[in-house]
Amino acid sequence: MAILSVPGRTELAGNHTDHQHGRVLASAIHLNIQGDFTANSDSVIRIHSKGYDPILIKTNQLSVRPAEFGKPIALARGVAAAFQDLGLTIGGFDAEITTSLPIGAGLSSSAAFSVLIARILSQLYNNNEVDDIVIARTAHRAEKDHFGKPSGLMSQMVCAMGHTLYIDLKTNEIERIEDDFSDMGLTMCLTDTGGSHDGLNTSYARIPADMCYIANLFDVGVLSDVDPELFYSKGWDESNRPVRRAMHFFAENERVPKMRDALKAHNGQEYMRLMNESGRSSETLLNNIVTSTTGDTRLQEGLERSASLLEGKGAWRVHGGGFAGCVQALMPSDFFPLYRAEMEHAFGVGKCFRIHLV
Repeated sequence: MAILSVPGRTELAGNHTDHQHGRVLASAIHLNIQGDFTANSDSVIRIHSKGYDPILIKTNQLSVRPAEFGKPIALARGVAAAFQDLGLTIGGFDAEITTSLPIGAGLSSSAAFSVLIARILSQLYNNNEVDDIVIARTAHRAEKDHFGKPSGLMSQMVCAMGHTLYIDLKTNEIERIEDDFSDMGLTMCLTDTGGSHDGLNTSYARIPADMCYIANLFDVGVLSDVDPELFYSKGWDESNRPVRRAMHFFAENERVPKMRDALKAHNGQEYMRLMNESGRSSETLLNNIVTSTTGDTRLQEGLERSASLLEGKGAWRVHGGGFAGCVQALMPSDFFPLYRAEMEHAFGVGKCFRIHLV
């Protein structure tokens, strides 16, 4: 038996910019997913994970199966298919998966799982020589094509590379950041508000679709290829949802390197100011807090409670895709126990937890 682990990730800046080939700031975290695995000779991938149905995939049956959309088996099948299409070697293995990542909390458990499957195939059948970027791209393809979620590449890149990263997906610039919020006397945490992501793929998909609709008006495919000055010169009707979402993209894409620089300079006040700007933009322009699909308002309640606790003290924002899941908050470390107590009173014991960047 061999053992591998892959970290989850927290998005720090760049909410819904990655699928438009924009800029992101994100970090691997101390929580992870782990696999104990061994090769087998019958060309079957078998995966057991507590709380999930066993996965069994014949390696000669790797086509997309719509019935598997949204299920872990789709991710494993998709990674194997991506390896095969790249001319990499695949084969069967047996794996036992355990995780400390809260499922549905927006910490990219699906990306971490996909990266883990890719690392297992790399180690068992490719001399452990598949590099991090290829690992990330195979995991991303599995999530997009087989799992049915039109996400960007941020989560897979961070899970594969395992650091705090600034990434410009248009220029392919990748910068490793060594700084942490603890250097500023600050604590970052997430509160899982308890909303389910089930049934939200359509709401997620509308965001890149709306942004690409605006990009197409300029004869390009993604918003990172649109000149912001040209966009703003058009005199848009700001009540139009795709227009507001494009406005969010341009503002957030400019904000990401500023937040990177504040983190590197240990300028906590500037970072928190920008983080609050990001959160307001997601709420008012991107509109990824509440969806009519489910009517679940727990994420909104978490943001409102955070605002009442942290106004003038810290920062808060939606974490990740939105519509359900987590509130990300940053505050002076001595205020964290009170914040945690109030959030757990509302959402349950253990639902508010500190995040350590790695």
